[in-house]
Amino acid sequence: MRRFIILGVALATSALGALPAQALPPTANEHAVERVCASPAAGEAACSALRLGRPTGGTTPAVPAGYGPADLRAAYNLPATFVGATRPTIAVVDAYDAPSAASDLAVYRKQFGLPALNAGGPTFTKVNQNGGTKMPMKNAGWAAEISLDLDMVSAICPTCNILLVEASSASFANLGAAVNYAASVNGVVAISNSYGGSDLGQMSAYNHPGIAITASTGDAGYGVSAPASFASVIAVGGTSLRRAATASGWAETAWTGAGSGCSTLNTKPVWQTAATQCTGKANADVSAVADPYTGVAIYDSTPYNGASGWQVYGGTSASAPIVAAVFALAGNTGTGYSATNPYPASRLWGATSGLNDVTTGSNGTCPTSVWCNAGTGWDGPTGLGTPNGVSAF
Repeated sequence: MRRFIILGVALATSALGALPAQALPPTANEHAVERVCASPAAGEAACSALRLGRPTGGTTPAVPAGYGPADLRAAYNLPATFVGATRPTIAVVDAYDAPSAASDLAVYRKQFGLPALNAGGPTFTKVNQNGGTKMPMKNAGWAAEISLDLDMVSAICPTCNILLVEASSASFANLGAAVNYAASVNGVVAISNSYGGSDLGQMSAYNHPGIAITASTGDAGYGVSAPASFASVIAVGGTSLRRAATASGWAETAWTGAGSGCSTLNTKPVWQTAATQCTGKANADVSAVADPYTGVAIYDSTPYNGASGWQVYGGTSASAPIVAAVFALAGNTGTGYSATNPYPASRLWGATSGLNDVTTGSNGTCPTSVWCNAGTGWDGPTGLGTPNGVSAF
């Protein structure tokens, strides 16, 4: 695990901007950003969750800091319920077990006034990678990732069903098996994958036409990771989100940590345009908030490095489930695709007017400017932009 100290407390707290509508600002101790998952070994993935952490002596707040559901839906102009008559299911795929996933999610939803699960409305189900009830071993870092993912899909689509599929390990073989199971479940319209590893060639487990499969582009700045690099996957980058004197009341810049670039192992999807200047699959396709310094509130009771309860998280682990849930809200997955464009990503590339174009910020140095610098139209760190309603989804 690596820890990142960002200059100091004054910068960290001022960077958050104005007070979110449902949140308190971070305490003075919350000035370190730390990864909660170890770097991946060959053939494995690491979760992309970043915690706005506390040094020794820091305390866990009794009420949440960070953006809550109303903040996120306001920033992205989203409805509070799904479009259409059939309740969609969002699948979340992660590694290892979070034993308290259901109870932690219940705390989050109650805090923000979201509908209770399994009470005659939206449902929550947890299974292993084969759909069974014998869960894998516990892992505190991945448990935090699971809380982040479940809270974000709840925030964006509080009336959607949620399916959590826990892989036996962080190997791509097991994570892929979990994705395959999720895709087989009736009603699943979107599958969120908040993890990544070294670029790989396309895996069939992540190829399910008509289902919106999202994946994090990574948190280490410019560079390509899988499964976001797969042609069949929607690569989700990241932004810094702040209140501002704009028409929407919000402003975004490219987050410095968002992954981006061009795969040398996966072919360019037919819907990606010449704007990418890539011969292979370009990351990202779309983006949402990921900067932990403008992060989101989550609730996780599994102690990790001295903290539990209400915390502030970021990383493209936040943006991937946000975007998956927007696809579920839109109610368009599984329909309206041609034989050559059977994937939900193609809808994004044909409906950019329904996105907020992010035009400033950078995630590093790269050989082709658009791969690491935000600008008008497509760019690597933020893709085509962030949600502005559901029309692009």
